[in-house]
Amino acid sequence: MEGLTISVQDKGDVKVIVCKGFIDTTTSQLLENTLSDLLQKRNYKIIIDLSDIDYISSAGWGIFVSEIKNIRKNKGDLKLVNMKPEVVEIFELLDFTNILEYYKDIDEAIKKFK
Repeated sequence: MEGLTISVQDKGDVKVIVCKGFIDTTTSQLLENTLSDLLQKRNYKIIIDLSDIDYISSAGWGIFVSEIKNIRKNKGDLKLVNMKPEVVEIFELLDFTNILEYYKDIDEAIKKFK
């Protein structure tokens, strides 16, 4: 698999960004642009589906962390779902569990918005 492909799904007032591939310095701009587009349209309830992501570099993690304060200020949240074990391992190693929430699937994350 090469690069990164992204699609956005509409789940009512929750938007799901579905990512496939890997997120690093060469692909992170696509993710950042997608997230920025949603925020400009005042979508603040966002789930990132990482089920088809094998690797996230510091550039990718930085995108999630840099936007979280603005999202929460607007009464929303950014939740991560379907992380592979090797991605969860880095997530926990970087101690992002205190900043971002992650769930096993989209339905579980959507319930936490209610």
